Amino acid sequence: MWSCARISSAVFTTAACSSPSPRAPHLSLASATAHVRSGTLRPEEAHHLFDQLLRQATPIPERSLNGFLSALARAPSSAACRDGPALAVALFNRASRADGPLVLSPTFHTYGILMDCCTRAHHPELTLAFFGQLLKIGLGVNTIIISNLLKGLCEAKRTDEALDILLHRMPELGCVPDVFSYCILLKSLCNDGKSGQGDELLRMMAERKAVCSPDVVAYTTVIDGFFKEGNVNKACDLFNDMVQQGISPNLMTYNSVVDALCKARAMDKAEAVLRQMVDKGVQPDNWTYNNLIYGYSSWGQWKEAVRVFKEMTSRGILPDVVTLNSLMASLCKHGKIKDARDVFDSMAMKGQKPDIFSYKIMLNGYATKGCLVDMADLFNLMLGDSIAPDIHIFSVLIKAYANRGMLDRATIIFNEMREQGVKPDVDGRTVAAMEMFHEMAESGISVDTNTYGIVLSGLFKNSCSDKAILLFKELRAMNAKIDIKTLNIMISGMFQTRRVEEAKDLFASISRSGLLPSVVTYSVMMTNLIKEGLVEEADDMFSSMENAGCDPNSRLLNHVVRELLEKREIVRAGTYLSKIDERNFSLEHSTTTLLIDLFSSKGICREHIRFLPAKYHFLADASPY
Repeated sequence: MWSCARISSAVFTTAACSSPSPRAPHLSLASATAHVRSGTLRPEEAHHLFDQLLRQATPIPERSLNGFLSALARAPSSAACRDGPALAVALFNRASRADGPLVLSPTFHTYGILMDCCTRAHHPELTLAFFGQLLKIGLGVNTIIISNLLKGLCEAKRTDEALDILLHRMPELGCVPDVFSYCILLKSLCNDGKSGQGDELLRMMAERKAVCSPDVVAYTTVIDGFFKEGNVNKACDLFNDMVQQGISPNLMTYNSVVDALCKARAMDKAEAVLRQMVDKGVQPDNWTYNNLIYGYSSWGQWKEAVRVFKEMTSRGILPDVVTLNSLMASLCKHGKIKDARDVFDSMAMKGQKPDIFSYKIMLNGYATKGCLVDMADLFNLMLGDSIAPDIHIFSVLIKAYANRGMLDRATIIFNEMREQGVKPDVDGRTVAAMEMFHEMAESGISVDTNTYGIVLSGLFKNSCSDKAILLFKELRAMNAKIDIKTLNIMISGMFQTRRVEEAKDLFASISRSGLLPSVVTYSVMMTNLIKEGLVEEADDMFSSMENAGCDPNSRLLNHVVRELLEKREIVRAGTYLSKIDERNFSLEHSTTTLLIDLFSSKGICREHIRFLPAKYHFLADASPY
């Protein structure tokens, strides 16, 4: 498949061979828009496309431009482009500052799209700038534009200003606030823990005759806000007030109320709400019953959980895997392992496939009861179901076998875990890994350096740095064999937690341990020193690396260049770019993207480009200064 850049080049080459074609920009933007929607448009291709467009005398069609920007605004993050909204803003700003014939004529709708992009890209200050520009050139405003402004202000935590605009400035500008405008403020207030102010605004809506009044979405937003703040009584009062106003709660409203009441242990009231919604003709769904089953399960009322489950199925509502897992967990917690297994086995008949949590619940239940044969059979069934076990499951199995003195079996399971490359790399797994580590050490099962690395890395990733450092000290006290990979993890973790001097001391101790720093070690040291603003020390580290006969690789040099560019250390970045060229390495995609974005942004002038190798002087075209 041709890239967007090749397509646009082909279109413009054809146009240059004959008479200028007014459809060329339209065709190029249409092709680019298709690439955006398929998730294959890269930022450098988009910049190349705009280079082509800006060189033409043909105006860029409004509809095509708006369609392209709108597609970028809603593009999910992908391997090709991680931030479509930010790219849309960068392209527009670049085109607006370009010299040559005026080919870009932004309209009222263009600015609306751009303001939306700024909010989505979490750059609310640019939302305000575009709004000011819109007023300056006299394109006018409407309720949609103002709503985008309100979202930008709320994103910037300037809710008071947004409220002032909603209540006072919109009428002055000839715009009538609608329910959507109010809901933006209601959501922002409630998200900030100011549901009381949201309630006041809700009542103000009802008083203003110019507003078609609060709807179910507006009420639900504030009700949910009160529940999240733990103000159950206020939420219930507002719910009753909504009903008295003749506004019928929808499924979302009822589910919010049921969920909150279950969490507050008010199960009788939650059931009363369920009866009310059925009486009002609102059909409960999986989420409604999930909340009730989970609520009863959480408070130890497994019989009630089973009763609600039976009611759910009698209404013809098929339980999903979340429902079934909640029920199994409750049964296992109360020793009803056989009943839980019956629920597990019934999943297929109910059109559901057990997930990793289903197996985890049952394996833990069997382990707790000491039913190791059933546990092993279920573990094999899980593997046959192509579900890869995680650290929690391995920990359950190892602990179960170790507690029964079956160390050979525990060691086999541990080796299987290592072979599958299971690592504690997400929230919650590290605690299980730590427990497993101590279980194995106390049971006499040998633990190698790779295991140390897995546990230490997981602790740092999950913000358990103190535990990681304590474990590392324990390992040294045990005279455990520590390799350079383990030290790299510790040095990186020290930098992450701003223990800079400790990281330096640990690096200095490498030679005393009879080890040699690796390329990874130097990369960790250099990039983190740059992040700390210690760029001269990073340069000294690179010299030490070369003197030690350790050759830098492409990954290290690219990473160093990116860190220097982020710090606006253009001269030093140029030095390392030269080293990349000398070794015939390639620039990584992220390095290229950063270079382009940097020199097309505010504050970087053409003068800086002369410090880069000659092959990068084309970036002068990207710099507007």
